Amino acid sequence: MRTLARRSRGTGPLALVAAVLGLLLLFAPAASAAGGLSDATTALKAGKVYVDPAMTSRFSQSQADALTKKIEKADKPIFVAVVPDSPAYNKQSVFQDVRTKVGIDGVYAIWRGDQFAARADRGAMPAGSAEKLASAALHSHDGDIDATLNDFVDNAAPQAKGTGVNHSTSIAWVVIPVVLVALAGAGVFFLFRRAKQRKEAQARAELEQLRRVVDEDITAYGVELERLDFNPRATDADDVQRTDYSHALDSYEKAKRLMDEAKKPEDVKVVTETIEAGRFALATLAARRDKRPLPERRPPCFMDPRHGPSVKDVDWAPAGGSARSVPVCQADADRVAAGLDPAIRTVDTEHGPQPYWNAGPAYAPYAGGYYSGFGGGGLLPGLLVGTMLGSMMSSPAYAAAPMMEGGHGYQDQYDGGDFTGADFNSSDFGGFGGGDFGGGGGGGDFGGGDW
Repeated sequence: MRTLARRSRGTGPLALVAAVLGLLLLFAPAASAAGGLSDATTALKAGKVYVDPAMTSRFSQSQADALTKKIEKADKPIFVAVVPDSPAYNKQSVFQDVRTKVGIDGVYAIWRGDQFAARADRGAMPAGSAEKLASAALHSHDGDIDATLNDFVDNAAPQAKGTGVNHSTSIAWVVIPVVLVALAGAGVFFLFRRAKQRKEAQARAELEQLRRVVDEDITAYGVELERLDFNPRATDADDVQRTDYSHALDSYEKAKRLMDEAKKPEDVKVVTETIEAGRFALATLAARRDKRPLPERRPPCFMDPRHGPSVKDVDWAPAGGSARSVPVCQADADRVAAGLDPAIRTVDTEHGPQPYWNAGPAYAPYAGGYYSGFGGGGLLPGLLVGTMLGSMMSSPAYAAAPMMEGGHGYQDQYDGGDFTGADFNSSDFGGFGGGDFGGGGGGGDFGGGDW
């Protein structure tokens, strides 16, 4: 909705039609207070949290207004409805019905009776993420609707892609069908061109975000290279050591050059591949000089690739996640063994510092490059299971990304916040199998086939 609204600016006839429709809407009869699917989707399309009149005793309008303001401030395509366990909101199809009538790529969360679940289009959130966030929020607040919904929005907003319903203040979206008919082929071309321009702008922004982080990694690598203080002309240096040093130095220079030449986020992958290879050469050279056994070729330290090659695997669980075996450096292995937090690589985001694996899809090529030489297509999603990058990198859409036009590995057709009407792929909306919610307010699906 927001995207198409922008496209209509500056069109004189369209502005006139929009004004006329606005007057008609102004004098139209007020909506019935009876509630129902039509009222719910009308409110959601306006960017408001919807509360069915039958649920106001459990979730007040003032609470809904406060949650609406929170979503507006986050400026993300998140839609929340609180409705009763009623045939008006069919248990088996409520998500599909709401998504179809709202018609916007986004994250949809519905509290129905005593149950809560969420689903998301792939353009707005990686597969399965919305379901997991909803389940975690529900189980944390023992039936408290307000606390559950605020918890869900707080955790979904940093991960959701796209912009919110009220990102643009124009009301011209109301007459988009009329405009599309009038503009016909020329209008369609214009829409796709604008979408392409927006994706290019997003890719540039993601690249700049990555550039700061990768430059820090390159600088840290250069400091290690200098700290080794190796002189190829020294009398105790042999040809094997000189080869290691040459490889390490070449990797440093190559990484700087490749980062300077990067044009899109995917280009970062070969940069971190180069840094990883150079760090291993550096570790090998250090072992030769100290007369220690040569290091095994292992993945970089999962906690922070700047720590260099890992030395062992340890069982570790990220905050709120399950334990998994991860490769770590000796220092982090010692910290974990002592019950301390490892030294995790965090990066700046709009929501404050986050571990690189929870900082957004732009970091997929960053992490993928470090692990590409170690079966990165299967190893990394396993390490990242339950995290934002893990959900994205294990999806079929990500695996097929290199074959897509332009190679952008996220959502090539629509992004969160795009107006798509009923033209959406139900298999991409949500990620878990269908079936009923079951009893007792558990998280999961409300039913609805394979969505």
